[in-house]
Amino acid sequence: MSASTTTTAATTEVKDDGNGSLPIAALALPSPVNLTPMPKQRPVCITLDSLRIFILSISLISLVHFSDALVVEAILVLVPFLLVVHNDYENFISLGPGGTPSTLWGYLRISWLRLWTLRDPFTPPKPTPNCLPLKGILSKQALPFRLGPKPRVVGIAPQRQIDQPGSRYCYQALRRTLEKLSLKKPGKFGTERSCIEKHGLALFARHPVQTACQGEICHVHDSDHSMHMCLHPDDSKEVLSRGWGQRHPLAWKWWFLTMPVATDFVMIYAPRVLIGFADDDELRTVCKIVEAAIWYSTAEETQIDVYLNQVGN
Repeated sequence: MSASTTTTAATTEVKDDGNGSLPIAALALPSPVNLTPMPKQRPVCITLDSLRIFILSISLISLVHFSDALVVEAILVLVPFLLVVHNDYENFISLGPGGTPSTLWGYLRISWLRLWTLRDPFTPPKPTPNCLPLKGILSKQALPFRLGPKPRVVGIAPQRQIDQPGSRYCYQALRRTLEKLSLKKPGKFGTERSCIEKHGLALFARHPVQTACQGEICHVHDSDHSMHMCLHPDDSKEVLSRGWGQRHPLAWKWWFLTMPVATDFVMIYAPRVLIGFADDDELRTVCKIVEAAIWYSTAEETQIDVYLNQVGN
């Protein structure tokens, strides 16, 4: 079982460096075709001109001499704290819409959930006994390693990658592929807005074995073009070890403590178009992973036809 392609995409030719291997740059650089702007995360940064520095200095001296020491200490602690919180809130808003409302209440909820996040999102979950299906399928798919370092991922809900942008070409092809699958097999699949994310296109199983969130198999994010899906622990191990994704920071549970997402919830990085490689190389691999998500949700193997569009469309 493997993802097949219905049209042929253009490739970028890169000259050999003389020793039979591609230049290092060709292995790491994404093609500039239709790159998607990534969500921004800004560090705390304060710029003061000379006048403001003078005013601040006079204010601090006045506080030290004419105010109670406890008041001065409280101000010196509280002001930086408020600046950090304000910057953190703006970074939360900049991630865009997701499973949590972009409001102050949503920010407070996420701040609380941060206390319970996974410390290592690259360790696969332990298999659940007697959980159907019993095994994953990616071990027999020869899943390739993802080129380059892992992208930087931030946030909880929403969770987004903020570098190594995916291409809009792959994003449009991925959406088209999911929609065509539901049209081709309407008795088994459907597409609708994500039940988990509340935004973005999602693929649903009509008769799921895993019934998380009304049978949602996967969804794709409009902002960074990454995906979320549930995978069998065997397949999660393959995905994590080969660099294609990471577990959601809340994908765990302990005794009575239950998180908002399932323990098998995984983020898949946005497919890129790399210089020197076929335009659909990473897209094909991501579609293989989607096939594994379908297998985990329905216990049926399904082949996905990848519907490509011409670069630039």
